Amino acid sequence: MAIILRLDRVMADRKMSLNALAERVGIANVNLSKIKTGKVSAIRFSTLDAICKALDCQPGDILEYRPDGP
Repeated sequence: MAIILRLDRVMADRKMSLNALAERVGIANVNLSKIKTGKVSAIRFSTLDAICKALDCQPGDILEYRPDGP
C-alpha cells in the first residue's frame, strides 16, 4: 500500500501510551492498535481529527505517501 501510518512514531515523540491516546480519542484500544500498526484500510476523518488534537500534530505527521514500485 502506498499510504504508511506513522502513528507509532508520533506517539513515541509525544511519550503517549496507546491506552492514554485511546482514552483521549474515545475509541477502543483494539481499534487504535490497528491504526498504529497499519492494519486498517480506512480511517474516519473524525478519528484522524481527534488523534491530531490529542497529539497536537498535523495529519501529515501521521500519514505518509510512498509510491508503489514500478
